[in-house]
Amino acid sequence: MSVAAIRWQRVTCWWSSSLPEAMNSRRDALIALAAISGLVGCSATEVINTTTPGLGVKVKLGLPYGTNPRQRVDVYWPDKAPANPRAIVFFYGGSWNTGSRADYAFVGKALASRGITTVVADYRLNPEVQYPEFLKDCAAAVAWSFLNLDEIASRKHQGVYVMGHSAGAYNAAMIALDPRWLAAYDLRPRQLAGWIGLSGPYDFLPIGVPEVQQAFNHPNVPASSQPINYAGQPAIRSFIATGANDTLVNPKRNSEALASRLRAANTEVTFKRYENVSHMTIIGALSLPLRLLDPVLEDIVIFIR
Repeated sequence: MSVAAIRWQRVTCWWSSSLPEAMNSRRDALIALAAISGLVGCSATEVINTTTPGLGVKVKLGLPYGTNPRQRVDVYWPDKAPANPRAIVFFYGGSWNTGSRADYAFVGKALASRGITTVVADYRLNPEVQYPEFLKDCAAAVAWSFLNLDEIASRKHQGVYVMGHSAGAYNAAMIALDPRWLAAYDLRPRQLAGWIGLSGPYDFLPIGVPEVQQAFNHPNVPASSQPINYAGQPAIRSFIATGANDTLVNPKRNSEALASRLRAANTEVTFKRYENVSHMTIIGALSLPLRLLDPVLEDIVIFIR
């Protein structure tokens, strides 16, 4: 089992044993969680992926956007082309040292079932690489998507978005706000239709977490590594969301501050503060068992459409 799967396992066990009071108003979702945890002994990744339906969704797995084994994507798209098709390139979290695209099949299926072509991308992780190499991979995955998605899904996409959760939201923010990364492929952030960040760290210097210090070559971390420093000028449409129960990434310093600064620079920002989700359950809310916690999936779909 991957480290990411183990983390999901721990989260599911925590859900079933010490659920926060804020979730009491979502009784049906909690009953589903308790049932799932009991049935599978807290093996959460497989359950969330399996119980998120993929009817009407096509998928191609392990498509390369580079030569490294970690430079692969899975693509999910709806069988029937919607009007004005849109696409998302999704980056998962994991402190830039863990994660696998296979653990996030539920994201691809959930979004594709709503008519959105979705690329779930792996990228190189620490200790194999440090900042900024994982951003270079993310930019390469986005460039690959611009070149290949229309042919793969047999439709002309009207816009490509970048999206991420946690460390992946940082990656998405940097691709969307800092022009250096897409410039390597003769692309600009303005060619994206927008970006979506769920519980992302956007202003985290000085770094206090040892595993993150290693990923960013602490203490030699440049200020240019922080998304907040690119928010002082107009940017592409932004959807920034956080959970009220997030104790891992401070919402005020990160999501709220970034949204405020972008708005001050005349950027169109949709900001959501969800009352019933935590740092992990905000992305889990895209899965079928957890959708009653907060309307994260529906809000993303509304933003894109």
